[in-house]
Amino acid sequence: MDSVPPIAKNWLSQAQAFVVRHTRRLSAAFTALLGGFAVTAFGIAPLAPDAANLPQRLVSETLQIPGLDRQLVQLAEKALELNRSGLTRGQDTADSLLGRLGVNDPSAATFLRLDRNARLLLEGSPGKMVQIRSAADGTLIELIARFPALDTSRAASHFTRLTVKRAQGKLRATLETAALVPQVRLGSGTVRSSLWAATDDARLPDAIAMQLVNIFSGDIDFHRQLRKGDTFSVAFEAMTADDQPIAWNQGTGRIVAAEFINNGRSLQAVWYPGAGKGGYFGPDGRSLRKSFLASPMEFSRVTSGFAMRLHPILQSWRAHNGVDYGAPAGTPVRSVAEGVVETAGHQNGYGNLVQLRHGAGKTTLYAHLTKIDVRQGQRVEQGQRIGTVGATGWATGPHLHFELRVGGQFQDPLKVARESESLTIDPSARPQFQKLASLAKHQLAAATAMVGFNRDAE
Repeated sequence: MDSVPPIAKNWLSQAQAFVVRHTRRLSAAFTALLGGFAVTAFGIAPLAPDAANLPQRLVSETLQIPGLDRQLVQLAEKALELNRSGLTRGQDTADSLLGRLGVNDPSAATFLRLDRNARLLLEGSPGKMVQIRSAADGTLIELIARFPALDTSRAASHFTRLTVKRAQGKLRATLETAALVPQVRLGSGTVRSSLWAATDDARLPDAIAMQLVNIFSGDIDFHRQLRKGDTFSVAFEAMTADDQPIAWNQGTGRIVAAEFINNGRSLQAVWYPGAGKGGYFGPDGRSLRKSFLASPMEFSRVTSGFAMRLHPILQSWRAHNGVDYGAPAGTPVRSVAEGVVETAGHQNGYGNLVQLRHGAGKTTLYAHLTKIDVRQGQRVEQGQRIGTVGATGWATGPHLHFELRVGGQFQDPLKVARESESLTIDPSARPQFQKLASLAKHQLAAATAMVGFNRDAE
């Protein structure tokens, strides 16, 4: 400031004083000035040239893909192959089977008719699983067939693999025996008329219905308590051949987890191998296998209960000291509990009968049988077949008369079955069981979701 002339200093001092005195007026003027610029900008903006009229230039550039020419050559040189699969039929010939699978190869048809191993494809029972690989012109490249093991003693655990393959212009057939591998599969269904029909609708094997009855028969009387609208969900082992679900009867293994909702009541089961034979347990670790089953037959109907009734032959009112089950002649009859055969033979009005002795002074009797499958003194397991339904003795038609005595006194078999005790998981095995139960919970949740999916699809 010392170098500034006195006149300039005086002018600056006056300017500063003016700014201080008129600060508000200067601010308003400055704002108005900026607004004017904005209006001016808005007014001249539309005068800019239209972007559509601006000059345009197209730039093109070839992209180089490394090895593309080589890939195109390899693709052109690769022969087209077709893959198809199906099942053999009873009326199949070599020509009709190959034709149905898209193969047009007379030499291959001749080979299937004449080769000793290849002939097995069309011999025996139908339903063999066949996979075909053929060229674009219909020439057979490879055929693989899978069917029950030729060694019948291993049919439950193994399968036969027949391979017909072209090598150096010639076909050759080989046979191998390989082990079936179990894979867990899920299924669910809703009962509308019967359990059999429900498993059929759910595309589940009949063996699943049988196992469900065996698992829950201690808690559900499938003859009288099954209701329309009951649902079930299962996780079961399906046997596979080379990762393919097999088409023959041995294709179903054990149920590993199941849930059955009967009249709103949910029952769950988890297979636990444990020690010995293993068994089914609820999520709480309590065994579903009670000491007495609810019924001596898997499917039937109760025609006469444990009460007074008019005797169909004597035409007099008498106490009916057992339960009668109506079923077709030849229906299997099973033991409701482990025991020893006391009597196996014919006895007056009972006709052909089997009487078993169980623990704690309990005995059971199965009468009017058409066939007896056990002998006196034989030990039987719970659920083991002991005979078949008939109409021997004093019987007006095929049915089973079933009695249970405790200490020599007649008891209601259904009541005893409901009140029978069950085992529990040993505390030392609880951690291992809980892991299985947790896995089963997720499997059943996924299977249960399929019930809603199936309903929506109907």
